[in-house]
Amino acid sequence: MAPSAITPENGTSVPEKKPQYASGDPDTSVTYDDDITPPKFDDPYEERKYLKHRLAIAFRIFAEFGFAETVAGHITVRDPVEPDSFWVNPFGLHFTLIKDEDLIRVGHDGKVIEGGRNRRLNTAAYAIHAEIHKARPDVNCAAHAHSPYGRAMCATGRNIQMLTQDFCTFYNDIVVYPNFAGLVLANEEGQRIASHLGGSKAALLANHGLLTVGETIEAAVSHFVLLEKLCQSQLAADASSAGSGMPLLTIGHEEAAASYAALGSPRAGYFQGLPLFQVAERQFGESTYMGRGLEPL
Repeated sequence: MAPSAITPENGTSVPEKKPQYASGDPDTSVTYDDDITPPKFDDPYEERKYLKHRLAIAFRIFAEFGFAETVAGHITVRDPVEPDSFWVNPFGLHFTLIKDEDLIRVGHDGKVIEGGRNRRLNTAAYAIHAEIHKARPDVNCAAHAHSPYGRAMCATGRNIQMLTQDFCTFYNDIVVYPNFAGLVLANEEGQRIASHLGGSKAALLANHGLLTVGETIEAAVSHFVLLEKLCQSQLAADASSAGSGMPLLTIGHEEAAASYAALGSPRAGYFQGLPLFQVAERQFGESTYMGRGLEPL
């Protein structure tokens, strides 16, 4: 988030002073250059082709981490040619089998516009993701699956705590959606989820599962994978605390804010996702520099 500005009496806009942290400047954690930031395209059709392949790889990542739960789960990416539509996995095709040509494009009205032979649309995918894409122009990708530890954490009705630096990736950037109304089959429920999500990048859907969103596929996927592992850590720490009778040691506000500044940004999410894509792209017989899908090795 860009720093807000203060307007003094003379009417001149002055940026707020950059926060100073005892741990050092968060901007020095990674030096961002063109090699580790999202690529830019002049041709939206070339961008579409690129994003479809990244989405296909994303499903291989989800499968690798055990997020393929029968027919449940979906990842969407906004179409750069027609932004009021998105690409999603066809209903009933296993994550490990999804290729670029299998993906289907769905309009915000719920109509399947194009795709492979299987053009079945998961109603829940449409009801949730269409409303998020409509409500959040900054979100290009949304991911949801019924992962094991995510489901367990969502059954507690609680949010994660700031237990280690990795948790701080979600500091003040994750919500709990407390209402389970059954399968999300109505747009109105999708609207409620999108509204509760607000400007956050993740949600724990009570009695349901995890949801992450991002400016890029890489960020949404890496944050989902991380959040699943954090849920596992949270549940293990809770069990240890209950057994020992000792309270958990949580991170303070300043330390959490400093860690979030280094770890929680969209560009950090993209960078953190690249190693996942470096491994998964090999399932397509590919290997590219930094896993960005641009420069073959």
